[in-house]
Amino acid sequence: YLARKYFYLWAKMTFGQVLPSKARCFYDQRILQKTFGEWKDQWTVCREKKLRADNHYRHLLLNLILKAWRTYVCQQQGRRNKYYVAESYAKKQTLLRTWQHWLVYVDVQRTKHGMQSVALAFRERSCLRISWAVWRRQHHQKCSGHKMNILALQHWAQSLQFRAWLQWRELHLCTQNEKQKDTRAVTHHQHCELRRCMGAWLGYLNFHRVKKRQNELAQEFHRSRTLQKCFSDWQLSWECRRRMRAYQRDLEKQAARIALWRVFAHWKHYVVLCVEEAQQCELAEKHYRCHLLMLQKFWNRWKSHL
Repeated sequence: YLARKYFYLWAKMTFGQVLPSKARCFYDQRILQKTFGEWKDQWTVCREKKLRADNHYRHLLLNLILKAWRTYVCQQQGRRNKYYVAESYAKKQTLLRTWQHWLVYVDVQRTKHGMQSVALAFRERSCLRISWAVWRRQHHQKCSGHKMNILALQHWAQSLQFRAWLQWRELHLCTQNEKQKDTRAVTHHQHCELRRCMGAWLGYLNFHRVKKRQNELAQEFHRSRTLQKCFSDWQLSWECRRRMRAYQRDLEKQAARIALWRVFAHWKHYVVLCVEEAQQCELAEKHYRCHLLMLQKFWNRWKSHL
């Protein structure tokens, strides 16, 4: 209708009020009216029927196009509503999962801190108990060894004095002629005994030094064991923290990949909708072109009939 309307307007602007086609038609009608009146009536009736059929076909096509367009608009609106609902649900689910993971992480951290404090207190108590027991045992051994050494020295001194007294009494009963010999023998014996005492005293000093060195080595070994244990505990805690941080980074990467996959899925869906819309527009344009070609064809046929 619009094409025919604008065509008539263009023809009036170009040829004026009386178109050449109308003039030719009037001339032909006046000539044919005289000779073919009845045929003209029949042909007019056939032309009206044909125009009515064309108008009915055009109305039917326009109704079908309107219904299809309404259906397409409803489908698009429903898809948009579903997309908005799905997007809000996905956001809520993501927020809920993040909150749950955070609560689990906080509970784990609290449990770890509690276990660590209990382990530190137990380790301090056990270290103090072991150190105290070792010190008490070593102190008792040292005291008992010192007492035994004192008793041994006293016994040795008493026995030495008793032996010296016996020898002196025997030598004193000897003759005056052997006094120098006895004196020399006594001095020599005293020197020997002093040498023996010096050797025993030096042995005692060496034994005391070795024992002191052993105590120092034991204390140093205890310190090294304590430091090694502390270092191993710190290394285990550091390794656990590092694993937790790596696990958290993996979770963040996985969440980012899921979000990227969702964005890509939405974009793909949008591209499919755009392609479908473009195809529908192309089909509508083809249909419009075919319609224009049919109009041109019928227009040419009508002109040829005229």
